[in-house]
Amino acid sequence: MTPGALDGIVVVDFSRVLAGPYATMMLGDFGAEVIKIERPQIGDDTRHWGPPYDSAGVATYYNAVNRNKRSVTLDLTDPADLQRARDLVSGADIVVENFRAGTMEKLGLGYDDIRAVRPDVIYCSITGFGRAGGADLPGYDLLLQAVGGLMSVTGTEPGDPTKVGVALVDVLAGLHALSGILAALAYRARTGEGQRVDTNLLSVLLSSLVNQASGYLGAGVVPQMMGNRHPSVAPYQTFETADRPIAVAVGNDKQFRALSATLGRAEWGEDPRFATNPARVQHREMLCALIEAEMRRCGADHWYTELTAAGVPAGPINDVAEAFAYARSLGIEAEVTVPGGGAPQVANPITLSATPVTYRAGPPPLGG
Repeated sequence: MTPGALDGIVVVDFSRVLAGPYATMMLGDFGAEVIKIERPQIGDDTRHWGPPYDSAGVATYYNAVNRNKRSVTLDLTDPADLQRARDLVSGADIVVENFRAGTMEKLGLGYDDIRAVRPDVIYCSITGFGRAGGADLPGYDLLLQAVGGLMSVTGTEPGDPTKVGVALVDVLAGLHALSGILAALAYRARTGEGQRVDTNLLSVLLSSLVNQASGYLGAGVVPQMMGNRHPSVAPYQTFETADRPIAVAVGNDKQFRALSATLGRAEWGEDPRFATNPARVQHREMLCALIEAEMRRCGADHWYTELTAAGVPAGPINDVAEAFAYARSLGIEAEVTVPGGGAPQVANPITLSATPVTYRAGPPPLGG
């Protein structure tokens, strides 16, 4: 087997649920040895977050983020088990935890405690709301989507705030934690020095609001929910067709002219109300009503074929099963069978030419 990019790196993972386990699964995919610390008899909360369950009766939520790990059960309130945890972290390159701020320090497993015995350790903490005024607040994804502004811009209309259909803030936090850990590893390779990596879900979400956050900070514009429309680009939304909706993402004037021609309305491309993106945004309601009237003449598959051929970004609204089928049709290997993993899993989306990711073991049984 080709060595992984992180072969020889040992990770002790005290995290649970989603953000931390997602980050450590990625480290495991890259070749690191990941030791998952779990509570005896109970384990990670997501072991019990079902239905759905796979054919072996395991919660598929747990399966989503725990391959390439081994499970060690420790009761951190028991002195003997706590000493075992300290022994494990003394040999770790990376420690990841997502307890409430201060918990690991009370156990003698904080960054300063571990650095005293392993000076080059990389210690990653993921909290919900940081280490100051929000230290005691629980960091659940739904709460973050609410208080962090994401729900205020997600939904069909004002007064109907809607969460994203997955725990997106947790996933983004896991990816930010991963990037911080990898940056710290690169620094350690140059200097031999470890460091602490800190991130919190609220900061991650505010950063991930990108143009919406920048519009507020730079222009004082507080964004509102717009359904599937884009605040700065038009037409960039979903449209009804003769059978089901289709998404159309026109990013420039050339694409708009191609859209107009495909719909049999080439004159729109020269109309001063529609010829430029700022004009289209200004006249969005009028323009989108005209587009939808044309779209309703045929079905979504017809328009997907015609618009794609014309160079206009477009696609039908797939469900998850259709999305995997679509990936397969494009030659994208989006699912993988993991040794001992039972049901298929979502493949790691990163391809490395010299050190490819590996799938060595499925999600471990508790204590296994």
